[in-house]
Amino acid sequence: MPGSIQNAAPATVLPHSLCRSFVHEREYPALENEYRNGESQRTVQAANSRKRWRLAKRLTPAQLAALHIFYDACNGPSEAFFFYDPHETSPKFSHDPTGQAVAGRHTVRFAGEWSQSGDLGRADVNIELIELA
Repeated sequence: MPGSIQNAAPATVLPHSLCRSFVHEREYPALENEYRNGESQRTVQAANSRKRWRLAKRLTPAQLAALHIFYDACNGPSEAFFFYDPHETSPKFSHDPTGQAVAGRHTVRFAGEWSQSGDLGRADVNIELIELA
């Protein structure tokens, strides 16, 4: 059918490295109408929440290069990949680089452009991921 959008079919997994900051957010999209008398009316747009992760990583030069290669391979925020939320995996804080484990696995994409800052022997990278399915 013309104009149909294919579902994301990720084939890669975000490389594992420790985060110095890890934020997990959930958004419940809703339409809201506010009236002059102070009343409001809300309607849910989706049955499930949409998840976001903001990660701050302090990486060695080798880890930075690996993450940047991965970002480029995904065409930045264009292509989907798997991400494991360490709080949802079984056992906790485990990582499956093959993408076969289902527990804690989410289909995501980068939500922004590449941003890094350098320090002595390390680089700080802030990335944001947004759930697709």
